[in-house]
Amino acid sequence: MAETMMETMRPHIEGLHAAPHKTALAVSGAGTQAVAWLLGVSGASRTILEVVVPYGRLAMRDFLGFEPAQSAAAETARQMARRAFRRASAQLEDDSPAVGLACAATIATDRPKRGEHRAFVAAYDADGVATWSLTFHKGLRDRAGEEDVVSRLIVLALSEFSGLDIVSSVGVGPFLGLTVGDSLEVERIAHPEPLERLLAGDVRWVVRRPDGGMEAEGAVPGALLPGSFNPLHTGHRELMDAAQSAQSAHPELVGVRAGFELSVTNVDKPPLEKAEILGRLARFGPGDTVALTRAETFQKKAALFPRTTFLLGWDTAVRLVAPRYYGGEGAMLLALAEMMAGGAKFLVAGRLDGGSFKTLADVDVPAGFAPMFDGIPEAEFRRDVSSTELRWAQTGS
Repeated sequence: MAETMMETMRPHIEGLHAAPHKTALAVSGAGTQAVAWLLGVSGASRTILEVVVPYGRLAMRDFLGFEPAQSAAAETARQMARRAFRRASAQLEDDSPAVGLACAATIATDRPKRGEHRAFVAAYDADGVATWSLTFHKGLRDRAGEEDVVSRLIVLALSEFSGLDIVSSVGVGPFLGLTVGDSLEVERIAHPEPLERLLAGDVRWVVRRPDGGMEAEGAVPGALLPGSFNPLHTGHRELMDAAQSAQSAHPELVGVRAGFELSVTNVDKPPLEKAEILGRLARFGPGDTVALTRAETFQKKAALFPRTTFLLGWDTAVRLVAPRYYGGEGAMLLALAEMMAGGAKFLVAGRLDGGSFKTLADVDVPAGFAPMFDGIPEAEFRRDVSSTELRWAQTGS
């Protein structure tokens, strides 16, 4: 029977493996037969990036980063699919579309269950999320029978998000093997526009591309100038130019066009409103790349963008290595170690302070972390007007 079923599913699985989509799959409670089908047909490595089975409570918490209210629920399946999508996106080595696929289910087992037998399958990609909520006619099938239906539903969901139509000729019910006692509901939701998703915490960053378009978790340059850009001024531009001219001393910057990074959250201020964010973005011109994040600290920025060179002024560098901003020296050293392990680098420009020009030499970098830091010589960059001074001159605030 198993061999016959595999032969029935084989054409559908072959179609999935021929599609350009790359998938990370997470299943809990059911769906392992779908995993066997997907991996049992040649070409699986072109489609499946990884399979995770967070069955236990602690395993699910480790996978999601939190403990869901219910293990078998539509929202849990969507959260799993979103997490799987992020894992798939992080593993892409080309521009293939990524799909996060998940199943959260509670089906027949070796003991009676008081509640319903149900399964929730969710698929998540760059455009939206779909959820299939299935409630079984309880007692009609054994565990193997319910597992077969859930696994077919997983194949159906992945096929839809891979642009394939495998049910129009037979219908969803016959393909899944549903009866009048079963219930299936489908919900499809398009993602909001990228900035709304960032403000809601649904994506980790948004890129304002050089052409002015917005992209959720798009490509980010290998060098970033973080700031509030309130306002954006010539000093920012000149610092970018100085960083580019320092390429010969910084192999990681060769051929890299630096971008800007603007966090919509702040350590000691309220989050920026959408209108304010759009106003600041309007100050950037064609050709500028701006990464919008919720990373208010360099520790978070470095975690979001590994192996990135950050451009910063002397005053910011001083705060970067000041224990009071971390709650103590131990926490600071741990944070710096995490940033160093992630390949972060800091290119420091001098600033006028108290009548004297301060450079990297005036920053108390802890022992062992000097390789992360380099300075831009005063002869290559000096700009004595800050955003704060310009803002006071323009608005008095």
